[in-house]
Amino acid sequence: MSEADLVLAIRGLKRTYKSGDRTLTVLDGAELDVQRGEIVGLIGPSGSGKSSLLHAAGLLERPTEGQIFIEGRDCSNLSDRVRTRIRLGTIGFVYQAHHLLPEFTALDNVALPQMIAGKSRKAARDRAESLLSQLGLAERVHHQPAQMSGGEQQRVAIARALANKPRLLLADEPTGNLDPATSTAVFENLYALARAEGVSALVATHNLELARHMDRVLGLKAGKLEPQAL
Repeated sequence: MSEADLVLAIRGLKRTYKSGDRTLTVLDGAELDVQRGEIVGLIGPSGSGKSSLLHAAGLLERPTEGQIFIEGRDCSNLSDRVRTRIRLGTIGFVYQAHHLLPEFTALDNVALPQMIAGKSRKAARDRAESLLSQLGLAERVHHQPAQMSGGEQQRVAIARALANKPRLLLADEPTGNLDPATSTAVFENLYALARAEGVSALVATHNLELARHMDRVLGLKAGKLEPQAL
């Protein structure tokens, strides 16, 4: 399958960091294909490079070596402005911490990225209300983050990540700050909404029970990705 047929393709990804007089290699020739509509789990111990991989895939960091293809386009050497435009229109992000704007309601947190992308206020708020309702937050749309539980806040973050109808969703330990029962419920919400939206997803998690629900799972070991049987 060629890069043009994939939502995300990573080729020969290498990421090194300087630590004093030492060079630390976190990713060492990692390769990855994510097909359209596929949900892929990413596991590995802390420090194995999961976040570095996601940051490179999301065009937030430039790799030391290698290529990142988004829907067949080589994004490795694009300008920061073009990379930002691709992120806004094509990629959604969910982090372990929700990073919601505290002074805005749930509705406005989800509507704002759409308005930045050029959608009218009414259309953005209609889409935001629909997504929040699908996530069971119809009664919370006018609440600020401080008025919601941790699980509710993370559901708002999921709605925000999907607001601009991205083709690729990148999630970095999206349930890592939640208790086990809430973690399972939020993951089920994420999984169901990603399926409903037809988005491809790469989800880093420590939770092997959640990872079992994904289409396939990859593990990071010695800087490379390997299929994992759970």
